[in-house]
Amino acid sequence: MKNKTSFLPQEGQARPSRCPDNSAFKQQKLPAWKPQLTIATVLSSFFLTGVFCLSMGVCLILSANSVREIQIDYSDKCSDCSKLRENSSNWNKECHCSVNFTLKEDILGDVFIYYGLQNFYQNHRRYVISRSDAQLLGRNVNIQKSYCAPFTTYRNGTPTAPCGAIANSMFNDTIDLFYDLNSSVIQVPLLKTGNSWWTDKNVKFRNPKSYNLSSAFAGTARPPYWQKPVYLLDEEDERNNGYVNDDFIIWMRVSAFATFRNLYRRVSRIKQFADGLPAGNYTFHISYNFPVTKFKGRKHVILSTVVWSGGSNPFLGIAYVVSGTAATLTGFVITAIHLKLRKKKTYFQK
Repeated sequence: MKNKTSFLPQEGQARPSRCPDNSAFKQQKLPAWKPQLTIATVLSSFFLTGVFCLSMGVCLILSANSVREIQIDYSDKCSDCSKLRENSSNWNKECHCSVNFTLKEDILGDVFIYYGLQNFYQNHRRYVISRSDAQLLGRNVNIQKSYCAPFTTYRNGTPTAPCGAIANSMFNDTIDLFYDLNSSVIQVPLLKTGNSWWTDKNVKFRNPKSYNLSSAFAGTARPPYWQKPVYLLDEEDERNNGYVNDDFIIWMRVSAFATFRNLYRRVSRIKQFADGLPAGNYTFHISYNFPVTKFKGRKHVILSTVVWSGGSNPFLGIAYVVSGTAATLTGFVITAIHLKLRKKKTYFQK
């Protein structure tokens, strides 16, 4: 061990300087903008911020209110199917129900169909992490080391594809829309692709490489609550099958709140529906598969349009209005304090 006294300067030697180099950067002599906070600049900043936020808030609220939206709760209207699904042993029995509604006015433009769930908590920590991102990328990984438990293997020990609680609880109701036109029933054409985010579809989710999907998923089992394996999610379109299925991708993006909605379909604007949905009588034909009774949940189907600011949620507009109001009130308070102090200063100068 070296003697500490060896680091001390000897007699006649200059003590090392601790001053920084004589440069503009280390001496903090670089050109800098130093704003002078006068009463005029402070008040103008608050009032301009308030006017901007109030204007944006009003525009966003008016835009959200212009969205056409119809929400139908079919939990009670499909009560027979709901009772059937309470018993998990009936998972392979089909149950269908119909919900009629009337559009009094045309819904013009792009029309989106959402399914909504109430009282379904996707934000539980163990639920959120119950997935294998490596598996969803099509890699051959050991899911036993993932957070998918207890949904890693099936009863006979076969690995589950996809694994985890999120995939196992995937929403699997089938919803079709029919239009009554002059005593004839026309099925509304719906688009089932192009509904997920591009990054999810092309980056985060990929199928295992093989000459066909059935062989790619050989040696795996479907999740316990699924009615069919992952490679049969869309037999008509191979680009929408397996892990890259739009319905599956959208479900895997979990919600932060217990009440939420996910995009299900878009109305294809062809033939009678080129301009949107015309006024008239409609029917939702629903294949009821997703049980909600045990967790006291509700199910909705929503028809909605969109505007430049998004959907019908006014939260962002209200937030802007509150922020603008707070900034404007703060400006008036500062103005009042300034005038009061200026009068006192004038009085003492006299």
